[in-house]
Amino acid sequence: MVIARGFFSHNRPATADDGDRKNVTNKLRGASAESQLRSFIQKFSPDDQRLIRAVRSAVRKRLPTANELVWDNYNFFVIGYSPTERPTDSILSIAARANGLGLCFIQGARLPDPKGLLQGSGRQTRFIRVESASQLSHPDVETLIRAAIARADRSLPVHGRGKLIIRSIAAKQRPRQRPAKKVRPAKR
Repeated sequence: MVIARGFFSHNRPATADDGDRKNVTNKLRGASAESQLRSFIQKFSPDDQRLIRAVRSAVRKRLPTANELVWDNYNFFVIGYSPTERPTDSILSIAARANGLGLCFIQGARLPDPKGLLQGSGRQTRFIRVESASQLSHPDVETLIRAAIARADRSLPVHGRGKLIIRSIAAKQRPRQRPAKKVRPAKR
């Protein structure tokens, strides 16, 4: 099942940026959640697109009953994996931006990490940088994923398939591709 919602689900006063946000939303309103997701991924370089799709596929195989919650925000493109439709119940997420992709462990600060793979110093989330989807099948990473699932506040459903839910789309975003390197003319 696919659900697209959450464009303006937060209660806040209207701002000058709402016109831009509505234009983005109106362009995508009739599109399916899957086609919206494809359009978000297409903003990245071809190599990053392949990586995002491969990592998404690997996480989806590992968590088939989790809902995929998608944010195309200012700083990051994020796909969260949650047993419910609530972001706070998310267990893992994929976070991508022009300089790379990370697999985030939402309660990573509570996870045992004897190999020191997790990066970050916040009170809650930790991440690993992902260069290839094959990293997710490494025994040490698989141990972290199993621990994250086991320690989640809510269990994943045993049966069924998770939904794809578009939570938010930001009108203004950081570039999703690295800037082209400037070629300097040779000195004479």
